[in-house]
Amino acid sequence: MDHFQTFQVLPNIPRTLSFLEVLSRNYWWSWELDAEQLFCRIDLELWENSGRNPGLLLTNVPQKRFEELSTDPGFLDHQARVKALFEARINAPIPDAYKAVYGREGAIAYFSMEFGIHESLPIFAGGLGILAGDHLKAASTLGLPLVGVGLFYRQGYFHQHISKDGWQQEEYPETDIYHLPLEKIRDDQDREIHITIPGNAEDIKAVIWKVSVGSVPLYLLDTNLRENPPHIREITARLYESDQARRLAQEMLLGVGGVQVLKAVGIIPRVFHMNEGHPVFSCLERLAQTMEMTGVDLRTAREIIPRTTVFTTHTPVPAGHDEFAPELVKPYLHQFEDRLGVSVDEIVSWGQHTGADENSKLSMFVLGLRMSQYLNGVSKLHGRVARRMWKNVWPGRPEAEIPIGHVTNGIHIPSFVSRDNAMFFQNRLGVNWHRNSWRRESLKEIDAINDVDLWEAHKRSRNRLIKNCRHFLKKQCERRNAPKNVVEAAESALDEDVLTIAFARRFATYKRANLLLRDLDRLDEILSNTDRPVQIIYAGKAHPTDEEGKSLIRHIFKHATDERLRHKIILLEDYDIHMARLLVQGADVWLNTPRRPLEACGTSGMKAAVNGVLNVSILDGWWCEGYTEETGWAIGKGEDYEAHADSDLVDSHALYNVLENEVIPCFYDRAGGSTPFRWVKMMKASMKMILSDFSSLRMVEEYEKKFYVRASRRYGELLDHKGKGARKMADVRERYGSEWGDISIALPMCERIGNEPIRVGEVFPVTAMVHLGDLKPEEVHVELYHGSVQSLDTLYESHTEMMTVREDKGNGMYLYACNLTCASSGQYGFSARVTPRGDELIKCTPGFVTWAGAEKEP
Repeated sequence: MDHFQTFQVLPNIPRTLSFLEVLSRNYWWSWELDAEQLFCRIDLELWENSGRNPGLLLTNVPQKRFEELSTDPGFLDHQARVKALFEARINAPIPDAYKAVYGREGAIAYFSMEFGIHESLPIFAGGLGILAGDHLKAASTLGLPLVGVGLFYRQGYFHQHISKDGWQQEEYPETDIYHLPLEKIRDDQDREIHITIPGNAEDIKAVIWKVSVGSVPLYLLDTNLRENPPHIREITARLYESDQARRLAQEMLLGVGGVQVLKAVGIIPRVFHMNEGHPVFSCLERLAQTMEMTGVDLRTAREIIPRTTVFTTHTPVPAGHDEFAPELVKPYLHQFEDRLGVSVDEIVSWGQHTGADENSKLSMFVLGLRMSQYLNGVSKLHGRVARRMWKNVWPGRPEAEIPIGHVTNGIHIPSFVSRDNAMFFQNRLGVNWHRNSWRRESLKEIDAINDVDLWEAHKRSRNRLIKNCRHFLKKQCERRNAPKNVVEAAESALDEDVLTIAFARRFATYKRANLLLRDLDRLDEILSNTDRPVQIIYAGKAHPTDEEGKSLIRHIFKHATDERLRHKIILLEDYDIHMARLLVQGADVWLNTPRRPLEACGTSGMKAAVNGVLNVSILDGWWCEGYTEETGWAIGKGEDYEAHADSDLVDSHALYNVLENEVIPCFYDRAGGSTPFRWVKMMKASMKMILSDFSSLRMVEEYEKKFYVRASRRYGELLDHKGKGARKMADVRERYGSEWGDISIALPMCERIGNEPIRVGEVFPVTAMVHLGDLKPEEVHVELYHGSVQSLDTLYESHTEMMTVREDKGNGMYLYACNLTCASSGQYGFSARVTPRGDELIKCTPGFVTWAGAEKEP
């Protein structure tokens, strides 16, 4: 049937319970335990069967139950308590400190391809999306004026089933939007607001949904409109389409359409934050809108956009970034020829590598680099990897000075902490424990939690995990039509008193899910030890096109169904946030075995650690910063290997050793009774580490202080007086661009007298002859660059000393000088360079650096 009218019948909720509908339409309830308990209290079994979705729960509650609750004093008191807290948090004014920076109407726009808010809203695939959801939740808690922009996927990411042969199978059920807290955006005349962007052969039209995440609105674009042809409606059907044309359409809609959404709803952000490279086309629409709204030209707009843009990368390998052939991209860009006043070829070149052929692919990452001043990886190690990976974009700049920093990811703790642990934190740190968790002076209170009480609470979480695992396994077996004895055996799988290791994450080959399975005889000895047994839970999905990842799943399935290891190893299907929550709360050990340094951050270990689950991990991603002997165990010592076979062999032996010699003995050390006190001490240290250093509140505050504040202030400075500040920056850049080729600098000379050995504490002058052409000394920095010699052309622990003009030689020639102090003994080297004065974006412009002795290009 092509055309029919739809309507929705809502439950007849008594007036005294009307707040339940309000609460169900804001995901704030999902991280406030008392609010979630209010829904549980209605009907716990119905709550679980509804997938913990309040909209579906309220639809299915019998009218009689509503009538009972409407006069239940205990329930009404509970509702009143939650309502008071909800209104206080959601209606709280923006803090004055934020108003001073972002203005009364200013905002930060956060763009992401996926958002993991809750399992009932399946528009995420994994860690990137959950991080984005945690970012919005933390912003809400802090009162930061932030708005999210993404896409609404009707079929989301796939549901996973594993065949009786162990192969992953994908299923894409349609999401029931009528039981989700989605609000369709309408204009003053109550008409749906549609966003339209030019497509490959025809326009792409999308409707806008709004989801409330606490005080933060999340806007989602959806092409499933009746007036769209089927192939356009399918653009937002599934997350991470493998088809390049559809993937490009998604990213164009997210970027270009997302900026149009903000304009349509009356939001003009001062700062844009792109979570990975998928939203980078937003910069093109922002350039056009900036020119149209302020009257500035393109060269001026290109000074504004980067200085107000944050670009976060999560990918530690170049191949992980999206690239599109020019012939695919150009049809979408024709609209910008008139709006920007440049050719499509010129726009495409902004996303191509320097010196690349005109037919080379447009890299979303390269385009993002060129359109953003504030660039960061998501852990300290990842920042270093990203600088090394992209140093070719900034030729002549030392790796340590590549302008890519880092902000280590954090987690939204209330979304993942167990109820028992949340109560421990509340009792020791106060009702607002989450808001104050990073204050180190209060964390000593965690040590005061009774050891036995903490261990008993953890045992309850483990029991709950195992109970759910048995339920999941039984369902899996029944779906595969397994024999009755296999189904019955699933109901008794695992043991509530055995050390439980969890490995749950995306099945990508670099994550090495099979590392623990390399020596099956040794593993069998570990698992089958009658005095100190171990059991392992695996869960995770492989991308539908990742055949190697699917083979890993099949490999694990094979061993999980082997008689020797059956029920000592289990593999769970359809990993999602709900399952993750059970695992990070109930496992004893969180295992992480990536091939270093390919794990950008890895936040699942943080979620485990805040629940007292101890990490056993390769020193990669966040664990390089979190690991101490008090908080968990390291596999290896942070070695990097060129050959994968060498890495796998060495790391697997290290893993077996640490399990046999450290982890298992510590867990089963019960000298003081039934409680492993040494293990519990490590649990507490692990909890304190996450509370203080790896909370999403810390993460968002770090983004705010490092990037958002600076970007917002630059927005005001650049646009004041009709863009006078931005035009000045454009003039400065143009002057450097036309004059920089005339700069040269001779090799610096040491003016030390005599040939005696140089001793610690000695100070001697260094000079360099510099030709600046038509540039003036006040327009440049001349620096002495020095440090310990690592190789013939590399210094480490480098430092710079500013050189000053000693003498004007005339005709643009200057003698510069400075003093060099020998602070410690060793082998040292030095050179000199010229860089522009100005802000960081000007200073870091590729090509704006000249080194001593460098030959000029013809």
